[in-house]
Amino acid sequence: MNAAAARPPAIGAPGEARQPILYLDGVSVSFDGFKALDELSFYVDPGELRAIIGPNGAGKTTMMDVITGKTRPDTGKVFFKGSVDLTKLDEAEIANLGIGRKFQKPTVFESHTVFENLELALKCDRTVRASLLFRLCGEHRDKIDGVLETTALTHLCDAPAGSLSHGQKQWLEIGMLLIQDPDLLLVDEPAAGMTDAETAQTAALLREISKTHSLVVVEHDMEFVRALESKVTVLHEGSVLAEGSLEAVQQDERVIEVYLGR
Repeated sequence: MNAAAARPPAIGAPGEARQPILYLDGVSVSFDGFKALDELSFYVDPGELRAIIGPNGAGKTTMMDVITGKTRPDTGKVFFKGSVDLTKLDEAEIANLGIGRKFQKPTVFESHTVFENLELALKCDRTVRASLLFRLCGEHRDKIDGVLETTALTHLCDAPAGSLSHGQKQWLEIGMLLIQDPDLLLVDEPAAGMTDAETAQTAALLREISKTHSLVVVEHDMEFVRALESKVTVLHEGSVLAEGSLEAVQQDERVIEVYLGR
C-alpha cells in the first residue's frame, strides 16, 4: 500500500509558518528491474526525531542514499527546508547544506585521540594553505568540549579512538557529525552490536540531540525504538506502510503481517 500524500502545507501559526525540514515526494528508484523505492512520500518536521523501521529490502538504505545524493531517484523530488531540491545536488553540496549521515559501522581515525577526531571534524576551510595555518581557537575548544560532554566522552578525550568500545566509537562518530552543526542527522542502526547499557545510553543521547537538531534514525531493535519515544514510519516494498507511535504501528495488522510476525 502506498501512503503517499500531497505536499504538506507549511506548518506553524499564521505569520510563523515553516516548511518540513525534509520531504520526499513520490520518490522511486529501481535497480535492474527491482523497485527499491516505490513513489515513497513522507515528511519530517523541524526539530523532530523520527524512527524508520521495516523488513530487509524495504528501502531504508536506498532512502538514505537518495537523501544524501549517493543515489539519484528515477522519479520524485526530495525537498530540504521546504524549497531546496536535493535531487539536483551532489553528495558534497548536500553535506554542506547541513545534512549529516552516520553509517552503521563507525568510521573514526583510530590512531588519533577522541579530541583530535573532533578537531579534524570541525567545519572550517580545509584547503592545504588553510590547514597548514590552522590554529585551534577558544571557540573551537568550547565547541569540542560541548560535544564531549553531550556524548559522555569527556573523560576519554585523550584516549586513542581505537581503544574505545564499540558503543563509544558510535558516540564519537555522532559527535563528529554534531560538531559540524548539521540541521538534519541521518543515523543508520546506531544500536547494532551494542551492550544493553550502551543501547540505553545511545537512545538517551539521540533524545538529547533532538532538542536542537532534526534526526532520522533507521533501526531494527524495537526496544531501542521504544526508548527513542518518537514517531515511527514503517517502510515496506519501498513505500510507507504505516506511521504513528510504536504502540500504534505494532498493532497494525499490515505491519504485523509483513514485519513483526504473529
